[in-house]
Amino acid sequence: MNEVYIADEGRYEKMKYNYVGRSGLKFPAVSLGFWHNFGSKDNFENMRAICRTAFDSGITQFDLANNYGPVYGSAEENAGRILAKDFKPYRDELVITTKAGYDMWKGPYGDHGSKKYLVASLDQSLMRLGLEYVDIFYHHRPDPETPMEETMEALAQIVRSGKALYAGISNYNKEQTEQAMAIMKELHCPLIVNQRRYSVFDRKIEVDGVKSFCRENGLGIIAFSPLAQGLLTDKYLHGIPSDSRIARDGRFLHAADVTPEKVRKISALNDLAASRGQSLAQMALSWILKDGDVCSVLIGASHPEQIPENTAAVQKTEFLPEELQKIEDICSEE
Repeated sequence: MNEVYIADEGRYEKMKYNYVGRSGLKFPAVSLGFWHNFGSKDNFENMRAICRTAFDSGITQFDLANNYGPVYGSAEENAGRILAKDFKPYRDELVITTKAGYDMWKGPYGDHGSKKYLVASLDQSLMRLGLEYVDIFYHHRPDPETPMEETMEALAQIVRSGKALYAGISNYNKEQTEQAMAIMKELHCPLIVNQRRYSVFDRKIEVDGVKSFCRENGLGIIAFSPLAQGLLTDKYLHGIPSDSRIARDGRFLHAADVTPEKVRKISALNDLAASRGQSLAQMALSWILKDGDVCSVLIGASHPEQIPENTAAVQKTEFLPEELQKIEDICSEE
């Protein structure tokens, strides 16, 4: 893949863009995550092809974290190589994000939520990415052992330094989100986004109240694992394929998760999606975007061909009441 990359002229016609909370920033309705398939053991040219296809499809956000890999840091290193090779002319058209909060290096300063860790981690991330700044820097998870004031001051300091344009949080519940927003307001550096797991099969952000809280208080939500690690596709309808994430990795999704009851639900959802003229993956993404509370869904991809299929979901986010009820009935079946 040595030819010079020239982006598709029609890329912005293929995507919808949503404001992130009350900020002036917009996210593409579908964003590309680097959690899987961008590590040191993955094929670099395939990564480049995925990123090119994503951008050509209107995906302007690439989402990373310091320890994405494996090995830790390798996703950022590969992203940096791809940005240098293919996307230098398009940097101002991209939203590049990264995070820190989970374990990254040995010792007491390479994990959690201290200012020492967060500032040092972003400096390392910028070196790996080959960038002067990221568009959003997230605290990846709440840390009950570190005062929230310290963590938020670190985010505010990072934004004031110009090393990130915006600050975000990830995996914060309603009470933690409320506390973080209040502190950042006092620091005159508002949070703009909370990144949370959300899918047809995982409704925790509805149960803990963070979804409605963010809507009411002007904080954007970006959803990760919207396809439940691949369960909300047709991949597992007939067993576990040899090239599936379970077969290859098994760290985050296990064979025990694919129960007969789960397969029945997946099959019923797949039939409903077909009646809507969608794949199951498309319907699952459309369902998250249906009410406007979530400004973007983060997808992963192991092959470039998966990108256009998933981005097609943005064209059909309306549901009939009976379709929504059918989804609820299927998901609540014992």
